[in-house]
Amino acid sequence: MNIGEIAALLQDVEGWQQEGNIKIWREFIYKNFVQAVDFINRIADVAEYEDHHPDLFLHDYKYVRVELMTHAIKGLSRNDFIVAAKINEIA
Repeated sequence: MNIGEIAALLQDVEGWQQEGNIKIWREFIYKNFVQAVDFINRIADVAEYEDHHPDLFLHDYKYVRVELMTHAIKGLSRNDFIVAAKINEIA
């Protein structure tokens, strides 16, 4: 997937940013630790259903950074943007 394709698909997933043509990421902020962990658990449900698993980082007790890439190709695919949209829906 080239940078132009990535930029076009990013328009459909509000808040996500690209890191070259390797990954997209977004950071979510919650009120507290429990809400942040609950969000991670909801992401896990989506990831299992889609069989597409993001990298998840919880830091400073209420910040959740989500990174998506297709590990098999070491880059981005349309699946990354589909999962990003579904994560936005549950956020």
